[in-house]
Amino acid sequence: MMLTLLHLDASARPGRSGAQPHGSHTRRLSARFVERWSSYRPTDRVLYRDVGAAPPSPVSGRWIHAAFTPEPKREAWMREVLAESDALIDELLAADVIVAGVPMYNFGVPAGFKAYIDNIVRVGRTFGFDRSRAGDPYWPLLAEAGKRLFVLSARGDHGYGAGQRIAHMNHVEPAIRTAFGYIGITEMHSLAVEYDEFADERLQASLEQADAEVDHLVDRLHAAGRPQPSPVAGQPNRGASVLL
Repeated sequence: MMLTLLHLDASARPGRSGAQPHGSHTRRLSARFVERWSSYRPTDRVLYRDVGAAPPSPVSGRWIHAAFTPEPKREAWMREVLAESDALIDELLAADVIVAGVPMYNFGVPAGFKAYIDNIVRVGRTFGFDRSRAGDPYWPLLAEAGKRLFVLSARGDHGYGAGQRIAHMNHVEPAIRTAFGYIGITEMHSLAVEYDEFADERLQASLEQADAEVDHLVDRLHAAGRPQPSPVAGQPNRGASVLL
């Protein structure tokens, strides 16, 4: 069965480290993931979105007005304001696997990726809201879609991992996990390059380790079986393989 892989890049740096001067480590890792995935599954469809080079429009007051207006009541300008968000969400809904290259900028995600999150976390499309609903008025709409998210990051310093010296300053993976989990994508795996600002043998070792981890991750996914495509949102994915 053909799967759809959504490849996202969020780095402001063009090119890939190791291939172009000052190239992006996260672009290097995300491309490596997709290339290795495609070597196993050459017929799968790959969608690509570069939110680093072409960031989505940030949410505005008009966007909020339009998003919280029931679809049948939306005016033409509202549909126009939401057109970009609709395109981003349609890509996400089509994807079985999401691979995101997301570097750390000042302890958080790049502005372009934050704008991406703001456009895909949307009432009525990826989460539900009903103020009259008993208990929690919010609920995820993609909880049973069987989607998997892989976040490949890079950091200037080191020690941002769980339990390490500056883990409390890492607002990349936690923010992504929270936002995607909110809409129902709860299976997330991540790895990161560190020591970028040191530019010494520790950076090189970290890059080599990250390259190897990407290869191992894709190899494990392939060895675990042939997963079935995600069902339509809201329908159980009864035939999917459990990976990792």
